[in-house]
Amino acid sequence: MKSYVINFIRHGLTEANVKGVYAGISDIDVCEEGIRRLELLKNSYEYPKVDVYISSPLKRCRQTCKVIYPDANPIIIDGLRECDFGDWELKSPDDLKGNKDYEAWLKSGQQLKPPNGESGAEFRERICDALEKLVEDLMREGITASAVFAHGGVIMTLLAMYGLPKRNPFELMVANGCGYAVRITPGLWMRDKVFEICEKLPLGHDVEIEGKFKSLIDEQKDALKD
Repeated sequence: MKSYVINFIRHGLTEANVKGVYAGISDIDVCEEGIRRLELLKNSYEYPKVDVYISSPLKRCRQTCKVIYPDANPIIIDGLRECDFGDWELKSPDDLKGNKDYEAWLKSGQQLKPPNGESGAEFRERICDALEKLVEDLMREGITASAVFAHGGVIMTLLAMYGLPKRNPFELMVANGCGYAVRITPGLWMRDKVFEICEKLPLGHDVEIEGKFKSLIDEQKDALKD
């Protein structure tokens, strides 16, 4: 039976990642160091060959696609953009210390809505709708190998919700320029809406999460333990 492989790849490093600020819908570029690291990964390891390229509308994802696959002309899917952090966009946890709304949001596991932002439920509904429509389109067109350029939060959430074996979203964080390949079997997808998490990307290398992005995630994990 035909199966479909989707390669989820996180965008390259940005200044927001370096500074450890919340960058959801803020349309920022991959920084120079991020470009250098993407080139190093591309030249040292292997990204899979695919038939179609898909991207979040935000520049950091489109730029990453072009570095890794220079000839790509990605299809833009608006629903794959990162979570909207509202008034907390481009602010760090230190900036928000003492903010009661922020502390409540952390303790809720991001289920509450940031001021002028997006709740966890709204975020999940949007990205799940985008993924399910994408899978439907890939199956209809018979496209068995694709690359999706998205954001850390989008990738870890989708893999936790649909992926087998089942894992905590925090266990599915990926470094910049890295990701996971997943395999979709039509029968299993139509019955249970799940896919198999196959391997990490790029092939042959396991890049550790580093820096301030990990600090943001760790802060959220610690808040849930309180």
